[in-house]
Amino acid sequence: MEPIEAPRPRHPEKAHRPDNPVSRKPDWIRVKAPTSPEYAETRALMRGLKLHTVCEEASCPNIGECWKHKHATFMILGAICTRACAFCNVATGKPLPVDPLEPQHIAEAVAKMGLAHVVITSVDRDDLEDGGADQFVRTIAAIRAGSPTTTIEILTPDFMKKPGMVDRVVAAQPDVFNHNLETVPRLYPTIRPGARYFTSLALLSRVKENDPSRFTKSGLMVGLGETKEEILQVMDDLRAAGVDFLTIGQYLQPTVKHAAVDRFVPPDEFESYARHARAKGFLMVSASPLTRSSYFAGDDFVKLRAARQLQMSAAG
Repeated sequence: MEPIEAPRPRHPEKAHRPDNPVSRKPDWIRVKAPTSPEYAETRALMRGLKLHTVCEEASCPNIGECWKHKHATFMILGAICTRACAFCNVATGKPLPVDPLEPQHIAEAVAKMGLAHVVITSVDRDDLEDGGADQFVRTIAAIRAGSPTTTIEILTPDFMKKPGMVDRVVAAQPDVFNHNLETVPRLYPTIRPGARYFTSLALLSRVKENDPSRFTKSGLMVGLGETKEEILQVMDDLRAAGVDFLTIGQYLQPTVKHAAVDRFVPPDEFESYARHARAKGFLMVSASPLTRSSYFAGDDFVKLRAARQLQMSAAG
């Protein structure tokens, strides 16, 4: 009988770090465990097609609610990330080869679930020459072929090695192009060490330069030690880059080896951030403790499109 191999650690690079105790969540962040039949059906579909979701891999607190409504955020390019952000629960290490059947399997899942709007994200793949751009293009094309009325939102990495790759993805015409800044620039060295704040801003600007009509979106976490003034400055930076939609949510610590929660931001502060963001000109803002980039993204896309139409009518 062959020996059973021990499971691979999800975050080997964090093993040597001191533990950060996980703080007890306040009442306004409590969520129910996923138990619905729809959740089980969605999980079975993902396993059957050998697909990954950020809902599972990143331990999203909204998975029970979203999967009950048959909403899922697909994660392409495998389940192992080449970076090691201090906030993220996605496994890190050396990724497996890109699955050429992945785009078609995602298109099949989208059709089976009858999704009106789908969100596609990925791990960072700094090992690939194109950073994974072609897999995004192939996935968009496969979904368009199988579900032509489904609107498509992508949440991409920063393509730091080859920034020109973003042009190829924009040319595939996703309905929404999302790239998260995640936090304020001062915290990048500890929270997002593999990324660069101004590289991410430049990517969002480049999307708009390529196609001014393309909706762009970005997200922030709060509760990591940032100040209100820093968040407001990031809003200004995003508006200067032409970003249409901003999401802001509470950072939740996945394990004792991840960055500690500095504080739990109360709901009224999220409401204040939303007011400031709207005043700065964002077409759409979603800000609450449990807000995540893809949380009810389909409903938000309908509102986003309506907001632009209203803006154009007012200007005309």
